[in-house]
Amino acid sequence: MKKAVQQIMLGTVTGSEAQARETLRRIKAAGYDGLELNRFMIHPSSLMVRMMTRAAGMPTGKGGKQDWHGLLQESGLDVISLHADLGSLEREAEAVAEEAKSFGTDKVVITGMYRFDYSDEEIVRDLAKRLNRAGEALKAQGVELLYHNHNVELLPLKSGRRAYNVLLEETDPNTVNFEFDSYWFTDGGADAKLWMKKLGTRMKLWHVTDRGSRQNGPAMTPILKADSMELGTGNMDLDGLREIAVENGIEAVVLESHKNWIDKDPVKSLELSAKWLKARF
Repeated sequence: MKKAVQQIMLGTVTGSEAQARETLRRIKAAGYDGLELNRFMIHPSSLMVRMMTRAAGMPTGKGGKQDWHGLLQESGLDVISLHADLGSLEREAEAVAEEAKSFGTDKVVITGMYRFDYSDEEIVRDLAKRLNRAGEALKAQGVELLYHNHNVELLPLKSGRRAYNVLLEETDPNTVNFEFDSYWFTDGGADAKLWMKKLGTRMKLWHVTDRGSRQNGPAMTPILKADSMELGTGNMDLDGLREIAVENGIEAVVLESHKNWIDKDPVKSLELSAKWLKARF
C-alpha cells in the first residue's frame, strides 16, 4: 500500500528549489512513498487561483516555478495521481493525460467544482454526464478519472437523494471512480464508513486526516473549534475507516490537511502523521 502526501500541504515549504528539495527529503525519510500533485501547483498559477486557495487556507506558494519532474526523480518519491479541474479536461484531455503519464501516474482526479450548485439535482446530474465524457476521453489515453469529494456533495436534493448519490449512481464505473475524503464527509456530519462501504471497489484512493480540537492559548469559552489534526491525535475512527479502505482494495492512502498543523509547520505535521501510517500500512 503506497503512502503519499497531497501537494496542497506544501505550498509554504516549496518556495525555492533548495527548500523544495529539503521538504521532499523529509517526506521520503518519514516513510512516504510519493506525492499527489496539483496542476495549479506544478505550473505558475493565476492571481485568481492564488487568491481562492489562500482564502480557503491552502496557499499555493511559489512551487509552480520549480522543476517538479527533476525534484521528484531526485527525491525517489512516486506520483500517486494528478489533480486537475474539469474545465481543463473538457478542453484538453489529451494534454492532461500526457502530463499525468509524464509523472508516471495513470490517475487524474477532479477536485470538485467551484461556483457550482450541488443542491440542484439537474445540475448535479449534468455533472455526472460531464464526468462520464471526461472519463471516456482520459480512458482513450490510458488514464483513469477519479472524483474527489468535499462536504458539499452531502447536500440534499428534491428527490431525497444526496448529490453524492447522483454522482455514484449516474457515473459509469468503467470510466469514473472515486478518491474518497473521509475527513470532509465526517465534517459534513455523515457516516464516512457507510459511504466507503457504498463505494466499494470504486474507491481507488483514500484521502485521510484526523479531526479534533487543539487549544491554542487560554480558551475564551469551554467550546473549542474542531479542525484537522495529525493522524491518531483526533477523534475519528481511523482504524475502522482503514479496515474498510483496505477491503475496498485502495491503491494508496493520501494525507491531506490544510492548516492547524502542530507548531504551524506542515512538515512536522506530516512527519507525526507518518507514525500512524507506518504502524498500519
